[in-house]
Amino acid sequence: MKSFDIVTLTINPSVDKSTHFSGLVAEQKIRCKQPQFDAGGGGINVAKAISRLRGSSLAVFTSGGAVGEMLKDLVAKEKIDFETVETETVTRENFIAVDDNTNSQYRFGFTGDVLSDSEVQNFLETISKLKPKYLVASGSLNEGLSSDFYQKVAKIAKQSNSKLIVDTSGEALKKVLETGAYLIKPNVGELAKLVGAERLEMEEVNEAAKKIIAQGGAEIVVVSLGPQGAVLVTKDDYEFVPAPNVAKKSTVGAGDSMVGGIVWALSQNKPLNEVIRWGVACGSAATMNEGTQLFKIEDANRLFEWLKNK
Repeated sequence: MKSFDIVTLTINPSVDKSTHFSGLVAEQKIRCKQPQFDAGGGGINVAKAISRLRGSSLAVFTSGGAVGEMLKDLVAKEKIDFETVETETVTRENFIAVDDNTNSQYRFGFTGDVLSDSEVQNFLETISKLKPKYLVASGSLNEGLSSDFYQKVAKIAKQSNSKLIVDTSGEALKKVLETGAYLIKPNVGELAKLVGAERLEMEEVNEAAKKIIAQGGAEIVVVSLGPQGAVLVTKDDYEFVPAPNVAKKSTVGAGDSMVGGIVWALSQNKPLNEVIRWGVACGSAATMNEGTQLFKIEDANRLFEWLKNK
């Protein structure tokens, strides 16, 4: 099998269906435009972002039923290498709709069905054979899946000498910190929960991130600040990058695009001050497109050039 420097994991992928309508009226039939279908789920979106940057990765994800077959077709159309773990349950779908009258976006997400113990074990065994330089664990967990799932992935990454990059939240992220990761990407609210604070002001973010690093939870903490940008923190450095002012059409996939830009830049041996700027550039560029399309490379390149001086 071909080896990959980057492997992305999506235990709970989806097919994302997006559409437009005019006027939301309760108890009336809402007529929608022809839907667009996209492969979704954290790790798959990260792989798509890397592909847009002319990088390569292997996307590992679960697939079940007719929706799972559609998901594989959609990933193949993106020209992304992938390996699937087949499941008895059907892959989930998500629905995104934009009201053209108000430009309001409505996002409906569904939980993934329960996986069997053997399917979960098969997924973990698949990961353990790959041994990439960078292993990206991103996205939500299926209904009923133990919150220590990503911690098990972290242990596999340690055994394989892979640098683990984690983008998840809640108890699943807390468990990862017990084993340790190379890089985590919480938002400010998630970071506050990780350090036991009710909330964090901007000037407290650096200290909170360094606390996680000092405890061995991660080597690098990237904190997403939404429309304000992001910060990258290591034990020695702190780098704040403001988000460029762009015309936003959709925030779907912006976080995954940021992770994709970060991982791609790391794989290209870029310095950390450029790594975080590629992340912010890709995340901001993703908001310029409708639905779940992520970003265009020309937008990401242009925003990165602007951010180089910021």
